Amino acid sequence: MSSARVDYIAPWWTYWLHNFPHINLRLQPIDNSFKPEDESYQQSLIFLGCVAAAGLGLNLLFLAIYLSCLCCARRDDEDPGDTKKKGSCCVTWSAVSAGLISCMAVGVGFYGNSETNDGVYQLTYSMYNANHTLGGVDSLVSTTMGSMQRGLQQHLARLDEIFATRGDYVQTLQFMQQMADSVIKQLLGLPDWMEAEVDLASVADKTADIEYYRWLTYLLVLILNLVICLLSCLGLAKQSRWLLTTMMVCGVLTLILSWASLGADLATAVGTSDFCVAPDRYLLSQTKGISAEILHYYVYCNQTLSNPFQKSLTVFQRSLTTMQIQIQGLLQFAVPLFPSAEGDLQGIQNLLNSSEASLHQLTALLDCRGLNKDYLDALVGVCYDGVEGLLYLSLFSMMAACSFCIMLCAIPRAWRQIAARERDYDDMDDEDPFNPRARRAGHAPNPAHPNMHSFCSYSSSMGSQSSLHPPAPPTALSNAPVAPDYMNQVALFGGNPRYENVPLIGRGSPPPSYSPSMRATYLSMTEEQSRHFGNDFRA
Repeated sequence: MSSARVDYIAPWWTYWLHNFPHINLRLQPIDNSFKPEDESYQQSLIFLGCVAAAGLGLNLLFLAIYLSCLCCARRDDEDPGDTKKKGSCCVTWSAVSAGLISCMAVGVGFYGNSETNDGVYQLTYSMYNANHTLGGVDSLVSTTMGSMQRGLQQHLARLDEIFATRGDYVQTLQFMQQMADSVIKQLLGLPDWMEAEVDLASVADKTADIEYYRWLTYLLVLILNLVICLLSCLGLAKQSRWLLTTMMVCGVLTLILSWASLGADLATAVGTSDFCVAPDRYLLSQTKGISAEILHYYVYCNQTLSNPFQKSLTVFQRSLTTMQIQIQGLLQFAVPLFPSAEGDLQGIQNLLNSSEASLHQLTALLDCRGLNKDYLDALVGVCYDGVEGLLYLSLFSMMAACSFCIMLCAIPRAWRQIAARERDYDDMDDEDPFNPRARRAGHAPNPAHPNMHSFCSYSSSMGSQSSLHPPAPPTALSNAPVAPDYMNQVALFGGNPRYENVPLIGRGSPPPSYSPSMRATYLSMTEEQSRHFGNDFRA
């Protein structure tokens, strides 16, 4: 099998991140080697978070200056219409840009979050496999030692009593005891992974829990960014001031969150890259309870390297073989003379067979290829998928910060335009028939004509000729000044200035439709009313 260095090559982005300047909080450059227990190295990672905090401060300062200038700016009185048009176009394009950047950022964030989760999952899966291998080794060693120390000794003690009269048989039993002691000695020479304080399952469990909450937190952040972006666009489209205010507050909080996540992702990516560039160096320095030779064997797993367990396994195998030969001789020659010894001899033979099977399993588990494969899989998961996902999450944080910065610049301008538009409405004449406010107010009764009714009242189902007041005396009509047709129509139909509610009298164009009650009402008019209003309503 080829060496691990041939199979694992650190990706280029880990070298790029590894070359980032490592500066402690006293602004002194330090070595970029991965040393998580070193205080200066920890400060260098915290310094990267401080850089992100400084970026947040500059961003907020820029927004404060921009908003101050926007509040202090005055309108250009020379061409206000053109200025309003340019401002509206600027707000529109700013909102479109912020929306597009935010959508792209969310897509990048989802991909980066998934990649990071895949890398951590591969790491934990490899750690569980390695822990299963090491646990299997400890289980086989303890089981074999137990059978040799207790089961074999019990059988030999009983056989020693049975063969008491035969010195040669007793000597054979003593030789077997020596072989058993040799096997126990070789098993004790194997590394005890439990004493090495390497509980990979516990580390994997903690890592999986942290990763779950990290993945869930980023998922909620991505959804929050998308919701704030959509609601901000909705507020701009609906010109809702309260919605824009709420989204502006949420945008500031999300901007702070984006810069904070950028600092955390960058520090984690740099620290992980420092490990990925030279993982063997760090692992070989962690030799608590385990010899450097054994770690070197598993880390590199090169055919040129000798197996540190080969000698112990060979002695184990030879001892078992010798003991099996002795048991076969006793079964052949001693059982005819001592039939009661057959049971114990068969028990020893079964014990030796099970020990041999354990020897084969132990040899396979102690081989470097299994643990080295788990080691390489963990490196690939962390250094390829994990660090790549962190880079995408850092890109997401920068794009989200840019998007919300543009959005926070566009919302105050939109607010100002909405306020200016409402102020223009307030300056319009309420008697203007084309003013929307006047149209809305036209439905209310006019206090100047309390007894007048609108045209629509004549077409109601309660139809009322009784609601029509009796005509004035002829003298009063003859002495009163004749009002124009339009004013007479306004007076008759409720004084409503809305031109669209007035029948097209005097314009040669009858109304489109009339109800039977309306027709009966107009046919019952007096001659004076007919002369006054004309023949427009007659069939």
